Amino acid sequence: MLRAKAQKQVEDCMKTRFGWPVFLTIIVIVSFFPACSRKATQVQVGEGTLSGTFGNDSSIRVYKGVPFAAPPVGDLRWQPPRPPAPWTGVLSADKFPPACSQEPIGSLLPWTEEYMHQGETSEDCLYLNIWTGAKSENERLPVMVYIYGGGFTQGSNAVSIYNGESLARKGVVVVIMNYRVGPLGFLAHPELTRESDHRTSGNYGLLDQVAALWWIHNNISAFGGNPDNVTIFGQSAGAMSAAMLMQSPLAEGLFSRAIIQSGPGLFSANTLSGGTSLEEAEQAGLRFAKAKNAVSLSEFRAMPPEALLEVPQGTRFGPIRDNWFLPANYQAETQVPVMNGFTADDMGIGGSMESPPESTVSAYEKEARQRYGEMADTFLSLYPATSDSSIPALRKNIGRDRARVSLYLWATEQTETSNTVYTYYFDRSIPWPEHPEFGAFHSGELPYMFNNLHLLDRRWEAIDHTIADQMSSYWTNFAKTGDPNSPDLPVWQPFNASEATTMQLGTRMGPLPIAAAEKFAFWKEVLSETGLR
Repeated sequence: MLRAKAQKQVEDCMKTRFGWPVFLTIIVIVSFFPACSRKATQVQVGEGTLSGTFGNDSSIRVYKGVPFAAPPVGDLRWQPPRPPAPWTGVLSADKFPPACSQEPIGSLLPWTEEYMHQGETSEDCLYLNIWTGAKSENERLPVMVYIYGGGFTQGSNAVSIYNGESLARKGVVVVIMNYRVGPLGFLAHPELTRESDHRTSGNYGLLDQVAALWWIHNNISAFGGNPDNVTIFGQSAGAMSAAMLMQSPLAEGLFSRAIIQSGPGLFSANTLSGGTSLEEAEQAGLRFAKAKNAVSLSEFRAMPPEALLEVPQGTRFGPIRDNWFLPANYQAETQVPVMNGFTADDMGIGGSMESPPESTVSAYEKEARQRYGEMADTFLSLYPATSDSSIPALRKNIGRDRARVSLYLWATEQTETSNTVYTYYFDRSIPWPEHPEFGAFHSGELPYMFNNLHLLDRRWEAIDHTIADQMSSYWTNFAKTGDPNSPDLPVWQPFNASEATTMQLGTRMGPLPIAAAEKFAFWKEVLSETGLR
């Protein structure tokens, strides 16, 4: 067994170097002897030998900065990812890789430093990190592959709260990939389309995700993982990515389940993903090239990545219908089991991160009549504004009802292609006396889901640790079997359209009605007519 062999290598190394008495004294601090620990963590992958480190828990091995594709630099900028080059000797995988080139943002409330990338950035960034507690190469543990958020313009697999050790202790192998973002990850351009074998361009960041999944499929067994039991999970742009991977023929067969956090159902189909055609994206690429004074593609590729990060106002780079990763009329007939949900103060719900509309009763009623037309009277009877001061809280309740019904409609449709769907509503606000206005904000569930409260300096209460333990168990259980439940957890029922409930995750764990009957009927009608928004 790999773990037993590794332990014996460490012990033999220390006995030889230091003798029995010293060995017995210092065996508990074996991590201070890197020559020994490197051998204990060595694994053989397709490109060569890797050595990693041990986590804070010595039962977990960690591999940071593992290349899954060739550096996308020079002529490989704006190209689909290529396989990584083999290496000789032992490659040390002991430090996090740089984030893919992006504007550096140290923090942006409510996202403090623990939520944001703090290290270097580089165009040479296609690396992944692995946490495993497997005791044998043949253990075949379930694999969880996380895809970070950041609006397809930011993000990194080195973000503090994404540390996979706590999840790995629950019996899964955790992998977090980098992928290209912004114009370096999603530029479409007619010249790029012409040079492509597939007559397309853009979506390079999504192709990076597919390349990472292929590398995992081919190599994760070396880390004790099961390539036939892979769950992708992501938040925000990572959630949209997971949903698009479910729809892409290029990713078919590379994963068995998906977890979507603050993605489809909260955001409309054209928000952050896939709503732009290749032709429209090419024209945006031409305008971007003109703004950068790039006459030819070769000039464009010769620019330093830093010169490409400033994007003209009104220009956005993200996933498109590229006719390859996302074919124009392709729809998978069957999709994997999926879990989907959002937070109580998420994007689009009316939380404190948005610019509030004018908070007066007259302005509120005027806005309702403009938005809901002949249904405005019904809306105002369901959500009456009794005073100016009541409106902010009222808007949040409106947003939460709307979002839960939107998720319900998404899940109803998704059950036509996925045989199992679970939905949730996370409503625990991180204890944060300095900023109570943020509530259960967009990505506020991540420290709980990763079971990493210890990495975020907040005034945690006993209930927070219970929530984190339960949520991380739901997530890992789903990755193991497709069912989040276990005997020690409150029962989470799969989605059933006739019951109109979702799973409440927070101080209370259990089924929650989507909305009061009259409000549920109102939003079903509005959203069914106008689409999810």
